[in-house]
Amino acid sequence: MALRTSWCFQTTPEFHFGPGAIGQLGNWATRAGFQRLLIVTDPVLRDAGIVEQATAPLRRSGREVVVFDGGEAEPSLTTAERAVDFAREAKPDAIIALGGGSNIDLAKITALLVRHGGAPQDYFGFDRIPGPILPLVAVPTTAGTGSEVSHAAVLTDAANAMKVSTLSRFLRPSLAIVDPDLTLSCPPRVTAASGIDALTHAIEAYTAVDFSHLDTSEAEALAYEGSHPLGDCLAEKAISLIGRSLAIAVQEPENRSARHDMALAASLAGMAFSNCGVALVHALEYPLGAAVHCSHGDGNGLLLPYVMQFNLPARQAKFARIAALLGCNVTPLDEAKAAAGAIIAVAALKQQIGIPQRLRELGATQEQLPEFAEKAFAVKRLMSINPRPPSQEDLLSILKNAF
Repeated sequence: MALRTSWCFQTTPEFHFGPGAIGQLGNWATRAGFQRLLIVTDPVLRDAGIVEQATAPLRRSGREVVVFDGGEAEPSLTTAERAVDFAREAKPDAIIALGGGSNIDLAKITALLVRHGGAPQDYFGFDRIPGPILPLVAVPTTAGTGSEVSHAAVLTDAANAMKVSTLSRFLRPSLAIVDPDLTLSCPPRVTAASGIDALTHAIEAYTAVDFSHLDTSEAEALAYEGSHPLGDCLAEKAISLIGRSLAIAVQEPENRSARHDMALAASLAGMAFSNCGVALVHALEYPLGAAVHCSHGDGNGLLLPYVMQFNLPARQAKFARIAALLGCNVTPLDEAKAAAGAIIAVAALKQQIGIPQRLRELGATQEQLPEFAEKAFAVKRLMSINPRPPSQEDLLSILKNAF
């Protein structure tokens, strides 16, 4: 077993943040010399007028714009194939992903296949992309997935009832434009699910196994670095912002300060998890979400406190810190009590914003739980990142507690 002595950090090379930032699209395209742009989005954003906010500055700058608006939540392989066919016909110089994580992930796969050919299945797993993809700009309209800065794209394999990931440094967008104003029209239900997803990213990154404890002899483990100081800084700030503003953003959708906090938190959490890693929550959500067709945020948010309870013995000090970051009144000398308080605080926030409390509320059955545990346990890159090594029986126990 070869343990690591160093860590590294990667993110989207150019990151623009602030109200009105979407107006910079035209200047970017002009500087880059792109003449024909493809926007990958969905019909909801088209009808809400947000697609027009993206196309207007591009057309003012003299760019040609074509739009694929067939995106969907938790995109399927079939939808990805349709987007790729559209893009191959359109022959764009670059792709702009407009929407939540689902649209951004769909655009990543589209940019990949237009450049390198093949089918989505050819690239599932880690580090199977041979080189740079078509230039990609990510413009998120929700505050959650952090896909605008991450190296991952997730699709739903309906035939196998499993969400599947493609991970590669080449999947990080060339540019992220994060405009908090684009989230103002996001419905409370989506705001809640997106926000708890960002919290899950931050907490799993923050509590991941230490980078020095990763076995470098396992190639899958290198999809993530493990917990390290820079990731901790990003995760802590994200947790603090979410604790301060998620409930407000859900309850007061037009609160610009809360929307600003959540947009920044989502990107910071994305930077943290795409380097340090995600673990059991995500592994368990992949089969759950594919089977019951819940949103990624609902699945992650529901499972988060139950996984935290399992990991508590291995991460007491960091859980105590999470409690403080979430605004709990923490007594410094009682670390164990503070750590337990972090789990209580997450569960309370989940309830406050309306995230489902039990798996049965999502339509899962007890008979499905062993299959969920088996499929999750097979995702070894996530098992290796968890701070407390689980058995398949441990995963089943977590699911039973959450049922």
